[in-house]
Amino acid sequence: MSETAKAEDKPGFRKLIASLGQRKTGMMFVFGFSAGLPYSLLLGTLYAWLSDAKVDLETMGVFSLIGLAYAFKFLWSPVVDRLKIPGLHRLGRRKSWLIPAQLLLGAILLTLSVLNPQTSIGWFSLLAGMGAFASATQDVVIDAWRVDVADEVATLDMLSTVYQLGYRIAALVGGALALFLADAYSWPLVYALMGGIMIVISVATFFAPDTLATDGPDGDNALRMAGQLDPKIRAYGLAIVGLLWGWALIRVGVFMVQSLGSDPELRPDSVAFIQFNGPLIVIATVIIPAIIAAVLEYWRRNGKHVLQADTQRETTFDAVLDHGYRALVLPLADIMGRLGWAAILVLALILSYRITDNIWGSFAYPFYLGELQYTKSEVAVASKFFGVGMTMLGIALGGISFAYFGRMATLTIGAATAAASNLLYANLAAGGAAIATFAKVTGFTWLVGLFGADERMAKLMLAITGENLAGGLAGAAFVAYLSSITSKQYSAVQYALLSSLTFLIGTLGRGALGEMIERNGYYQIFLFTAALGVAAIILCLFEWVRTNRNSVQEKHPNPAVAD
Repeated sequence: MSETAKAEDKPGFRKLIASLGQRKTGMMFVFGFSAGLPYSLLLGTLYAWLSDAKVDLETMGVFSLIGLAYAFKFLWSPVVDRLKIPGLHRLGRRKSWLIPAQLLLGAILLTLSVLNPQTSIGWFSLLAGMGAFASATQDVVIDAWRVDVADEVATLDMLSTVYQLGYRIAALVGGALALFLADAYSWPLVYALMGGIMIVISVATFFAPDTLATDGPDGDNALRMAGQLDPKIRAYGLAIVGLLWGWALIRVGVFMVQSLGSDPELRPDSVAFIQFNGPLIVIATVIIPAIIAAVLEYWRRNGKHVLQADTQRETTFDAVLDHGYRALVLPLADIMGRLGWAAILVLALILSYRITDNIWGSFAYPFYLGELQYTKSEVAVASKFFGVGMTMLGIALGGISFAYFGRMATLTIGAATAAASNLLYANLAAGGAAIATFAKVTGFTWLVGLFGADERMAKLMLAITGENLAGGLAGAAFVAYLSSITSKQYSAVQYALLSSLTFLIGTLGRGALGEMIERNGYYQIFLFTAALGVAAIILCLFEWVRTNRNSVQEKHPNPAVAD
């Protein structure tokens, strides 16, 4: 019996140990750390350094555009999937991108460590922007690598779990630990140390397993075989999709150029840009192209507008058409063709699964500090130190749940606990009587009292415990689920596009939620977001039934065999 077959027969704990013992799983943890470290350093800790250096707030506003690289990283994901870097592609399909990105990040962090932000703010902002672009590109590659290398032993579920753990630990290293080190030594030393860590990670990446490009048996030539869509029809579809992607790239590019202007008064508002243009860009690059791809795939499967015989490329335009179609349209055609009408269910699940925390997350500090009148120090202890630990515990519980109950069960549990955690906050907003009683009965109040916390602090910590445990578990489950519905052939594009949909719903909902909070208060809003979470639970149950049915059909394609 093969190693993978033996792994499938192992019960929960033994299966968990077998997966953790894989080299792929260890590298996934390293890659999770590699993804989380620059994100924390460039989007959070860097502002602390600039504040210490007495850089004015208007100048610091330039750095707000750094987050755009992460928000819109899916726009260049087709390049990651299709382009082979000369001289490096022999390293592997993903490593040829991953190693340069990590080396560039290490070099940028080391360079920042020798610059003075007071006298070299221009170079500082340029390097930080380049670092964000390299970090976002690294994220795309790592997400694709996870899908590519997963197997029956190093499963998608376990890879997703250790990725989340690595990412969260990196957030602590690049956040809290960096602040402590900067206070004890200096900011240049901190960024030099972090740059060195990225260089070491790039060396470790050389020894990571990888896959070769999977363009299919005949590459782009397969698009001109009998039964494939007529090139003229493909050209029309690609033209529409290409124009939409072009508009999105130009829109983001123009904004970034405007944001780099020397006059702070003329710089556009990055928050307003994301709130207004974010949904439009996702609709233009994901929703509409998905509809077009679905129509084209339907025609192909039903023999409409297809070639009757094999043809050959005759012009440069033919080659551009085939490459462009494979980069922009085929990833969506593939996923729409595999899912069929179930794509509607999957889309609804993706949009709703993280809605409970994606929408309200930006109002957390106003709730803690303004509504409940906790101090900044109390919130920092409860959410940043204690809360992060609870998040990592939630991720670990997700990994255990994967091993014992499976992916869809864990996904459903994550949706249920995320919705329930909003009820904890509803009780907290109403005074926290139920939380206080639970804390006393379980001894939690006594426990935190040993560290100098009172009952009021115990209530906050218990609510954050529930939310972060649920968030860690749901986060690991969601990453595993998104990874499971992407194909290895188009993993970079498909995962980047699907994950961007969670960005869409959060952007659309925050403005309306803010108005509802002003009108109805936090208590009613937490009940409302908990109710929204119920929709995700129901969708998870439907998707669970669908995936189980598909699994049975794959194992027993012949009804007579199933009987």
